[in-house]
Amino acid sequence: MPRKIASPPHTSKTIPLALSELHIRLEGLEKEHQSLLKQIKRKRTELKNFVDQMRSLATEIFHKANPNFRKMAELDQEIHTLFKEILTKRKFGKQTKKNIEAVYQQLQLTGIISLKFDVSDADTELDELFENLRPQDDNSQETSKDSHQAWETQQSIESPSATRTDESRKVRQTFLRLAEIFHPDKVQDNETLQYHTEIMKEINKAYQEGDLARLLEIEQKHQVGESIDNNSEDDLTRKCKIIEQQNEILLNQYENLKQELRLAKNTPEGAMVADARKAAKQGIDSIDMMLETIDHQINVVTEIRDFVQNFRDQKLTIKEFLSGPVTLRSLNEEMMEDMLEQMMSELDGIIVF
Repeated sequence: MPRKIASPPHTSKTIPLALSELHIRLEGLEKEHQSLLKQIKRKRTELKNFVDQMRSLATEIFHKANPNFRKMAELDQEIHTLFKEILTKRKFGKQTKKNIEAVYQQLQLTGIISLKFDVSDADTELDELFENLRPQDDNSQETSKDSHQAWETQQSIESPSATRTDESRKVRQTFLRLAEIFHPDKVQDNETLQYHTEIMKEINKAYQEGDLARLLEIEQKHQVGESIDNNSEDDLTRKCKIIEQQNEILLNQYENLKQELRLAKNTPEGAMVADARKAAKQGIDSIDMMLETIDHQINVVTEIRDFVQNFRDQKLTIKEFLSGPVTLRSLNEEMMEDMLEQMMSELDGIIVF
């Protein structure tokens, strides 16, 4: 006689397949949700630390280098004043005056002293002198402009207005939900009032910054999120949809934080922080090194100031003045070497043997 197979014990409730799938879906979304919150928190901390380093380094440089910067500003003003006296108080022939003005403008265009004239109105001779530099500058400006326009286009694609509206709406909804619970006006006793006041400060700050992740962290920390019936298909479906929408916004927030960090690192201040870190690994104090560079620049500008002053006091002939100080000649040679080096590198990329 065939052996009977025992039937499985009877259970009071069997979870439908659709409900099981919703549980699995919800579990996956919640794991993704927690992972995004952690990534955002790390990236937010990384960005804050980097910005703090930028500010700290800038403050330190300001305090240590401020006397040097003042000295440079004084020398800059002295040279401008000297040229003004030379060009207004001394009488020269038309061509000689033009040559002296060219020297004055060259000092400005090379960055040795600050600009005090409109480059577009510079003399033809000066235009010809720097004609090899200008196409490169123009291309750089066009490239920069094109890059900016491309970035704006990309932003409009990646962050359409509909997405931004959804983000704002979710942030506001979460803020209102938390404010409804923690608003100080809704409690009477002093202890709870103080507790709610501190939480509301965090909520308001996160809301003002549009930081959905922080609002959700506050919600989880104080366990005030919406409760659902795990055996209700409607509740599970609604919860999955809510978390899915939140995850999309959190992912966008994470990408924005990464973009902010990249932009911060690409600023001159950010580059200084990166250089300072590299120097520190080699046991070099980047600020001391920078101060040495500024001291060298001060010596160069001082020599040029003395040279112009000697010409004003008629201790130099026009020919000696137009030949320029040794320092300026060496700087011009370095500029020409850099230009030739760049031209050769560009030619290497064009010429095919």
